[in-house]
Amino acid sequence: MQISVEKVSDLSRKMTVRVPEEIIQEKMETRLKTLAKDAKLDGFRPGKVPFHVVKKMFGERVRGEVISALIESSYYEALQSESLEPAGPPHIVPSENQEQDNGFEYIADFEILPKVNLEGIDNIEVQRPVCSVQAENVEKTIETLRHNKKEWNGVERCSQMTDRLTFHFSGVCDDKNFTDGKVEDYQLELGTNQMIPGFEDELLGLEVGQQKVFDIVFPEEYGNADLASKTATFDVEIVLVEEVSLPVVNEDFIKSFGSTAHDVDSFKSEVKSNLEIELGQAIKRRVKTQVMDSLFDKFSINLPDVLIDQEIELLKQPYKENAKRQNQVVDDNDLPREMFEDQAKRRVTLGLVLAEIIRENAIQVDAARVRQEIEVMANTYEKPDDVINWYYGDKKRLDDVEKMILEEQVIDWVIDQNTVVETDVAFDELMAPQNSGVVNG
Repeated sequence: MQISVEKVSDLSRKMTVRVPEEIIQEKMETRLKTLAKDAKLDGFRPGKVPFHVVKKMFGERVRGEVISALIESSYYEALQSESLEPAGPPHIVPSENQEQDNGFEYIADFEILPKVNLEGIDNIEVQRPVCSVQAENVEKTIETLRHNKKEWNGVERCSQMTDRLTFHFSGVCDDKNFTDGKVEDYQLELGTNQMIPGFEDELLGLEVGQQKVFDIVFPEEYGNADLASKTATFDVEIVLVEEVSLPVVNEDFIKSFGSTAHDVDSFKSEVKSNLEIELGQAIKRRVKTQVMDSLFDKFSINLPDVLIDQEIELLKQPYKENAKRQNQVVDDNDLPREMFEDQAKRRVTLGLVLAEIIRENAIQVDAARVRQEIEVMANTYEKPDDVINWYYGDKKRLDDVEKMILEEQVIDWVIDQNTVVETDVAFDELMAPQNSGVVNG
């Protein structure tokens, strides 16, 4: 087998492979002999058709099959012999330089994986948040739980902040009605800032049956260009004023959340314990995000186009699946490449860096950590053992957990190489939703 490799660019390679005719003929003969055992032809008993006749009948087809198989096997042999690591599948075409009875020649165009130099990985700034659950955090959480079970009661008084209003309204701008006539029975909780600035203020102090006409200027950055920065006239009629009623924190309230606590104090302890678990996870996420951000910023890698393209397709998939569920058709024009390119480059870069850390340090997934993670997830269900068996009974589900744990192990390794600075962070700031720095998220 003759191999030549041309460096087209930093990552692009053009490999020419010639498979000798004797190898093709050897493989053809083996296949033809197998065919001959079952070959049927008028005038001959099954399996007794002369070999030269079988060759004449099936030779061309078998040669095509043999060449296809040889292309695949010889390509990977060539990669090994040249110590090349492809980033993705090749584009293979027959060479124009084909000589009769002189084997088969093909050209494979592909990209190789870049070399990742981990120099400086021990010079990354890592800050670990320091925070604890306080009594006020518990009280705030319980208050949120009360609001989750709030009820509304109609009142005969003027509207106040935190009331819920039901009203009809219409809007006119530039002498055009932009609300498609009148909006009927619209509901709004005062203080939630769901409407444009100033709208809710105009609804304070109104009672059932009262009508009010007022002008509001739409914000400059408003989504509808026909309304942005313009003055609109609203006509509002109040249908219903309701005040909120929050449940008392008692045994019934506690049981409604599936809690096993028997009194308020033990319920507060339970809430605190849950918050501490969530806080620990939030600290873990914050540190992980820092490490991922630092790795991405530190290592500038020339990325193969094929990996970016693959990642973009993966990022598009949830949008396509969601559209399918809604019986909608989404094509690539609706999901332009630039919409996903930056995220794809980040994920590919981090994937390559993490893979090199794993390779250089021979990091293997910790089976005990995998088991622990699965047990933690299982304990949130009524029958934990069934959930554990569910994970271990399916290789793909188990692989997903193992990948997550392996990534965590890599993060731990990076942290161990660097100095960690502890920083005080407020509970609310730490628990606020943030973008994850994970490779697959």
